[in-house]
Amino acid sequence: MKKAVRARRILLSMIVCMIFAILVMPATPSNAQQLSLKEIEERARQEGMIVSVGMPDAWANWKDTWRDLEVKYGLKHIDTDMSSAEEIAKFEAEKNNPTADIGDVGMAFGPVAVERKVTQPFKTSYWDEIPDWAKDKEGHWIVGYLGTMAVITDKSQVKNLPRSFEDIKNGDYKVAIGDVTKAAQAQMAVLATAIALGGDESNIKPAIDFFAALAKQGRLLLTDVLPANFEKGEIPVGFLWDFNALGYRDQIDPDRFEVSIPKEGSVVSGYATIINKYAPHPHAAMLTREYILSDAGQINLAKGYARPIRSSVKLPEEVAKKMIPMEQYANARPIKDFKAWENTAKMLPQIWQEQVLVYLR
Repeated sequence: MKKAVRARRILLSMIVCMIFAILVMPATPSNAQQLSLKEIEERARQEGMIVSVGMPDAWANWKDTWRDLEVKYGLKHIDTDMSSAEEIAKFEAEKNNPTADIGDVGMAFGPVAVERKVTQPFKTSYWDEIPDWAKDKEGHWIVGYLGTMAVITDKSQVKNLPRSFEDIKNGDYKVAIGDVTKAAQAQMAVLATAIALGGDESNIKPAIDFFAALAKQGRLLLTDVLPANFEKGEIPVGFLWDFNALGYRDQIDPDRFEVSIPKEGSVVSGYATIINKYAPHPHAAMLTREYILSDAGQINLAKGYARPIRSSVKLPEEVAKKMIPMEQYANARPIKDFKAWENTAKMLPQIWQEQVLVYLR
């Protein structure tokens, strides 16, 4: 009799543990899309935290999104700023003891993250509004906003303001591009230069030659293209996404800096969210992606000068008027051959070290 009672108690305990495990288990690629938005929200509230990488407050106005997620859903937030490559490496290195839930990577790094098997898919309710070129077919990565490579100039240091690559070539000031070996923004600056000077996704030689010439003249800076370095006057001219450049301008001094799109041309690309396959707060990550693509989330990004990926979103007039005039984007174009650029981007760090940085050593 006692054995039977004990057996029933053990069985009951096992059943309770199994039910609890099902209720709190992390989302997986197999069950994420089976949850309703209400269920995702409920589980995210229970998790109470969202840990991001590469999504700092100052980048594309992420701060308003983190504030909204806390106010609306009670999600506390922590971010560690890092490059796209570093985000993917972190997901992979910490798979047995994960700390991060979601990252924001340059579009070229989305497929890399999938190859490394560190992501989990999740298609938001706005899936059908996202262009095919801007998402992984299974939802492993989804572009949230667009950027065009721009030039920001410190007018207190540069007399003849550059509005073209030809102007930069003929200038006497130093130029910063960022870490081409790691950062998607810096790599896209190389592609933008190649496109403007007659190259393309598979031919970046015009850009390599352009920056090698600057390096030979001692005009290429290795300084990080961060707000503090612009504010301190360490960067006379820099290459940045338009949304970052405009944000830095207004953050530091709108009268001191000019932001423009080079007249020969530039590249339009996007940044995509990736959800860590091993996320400790997976439902909070899914809810975050959902909110980023909502009208409110897209407007938050536009307040940080990033152009929404959803064309149906209507921006408030006071937000739209702070953007660069549309006529400057006449020769800017999106990536046409994504596969070619993916292959080039893999080789770019070595090319940059061997053919550009060599002149700075």
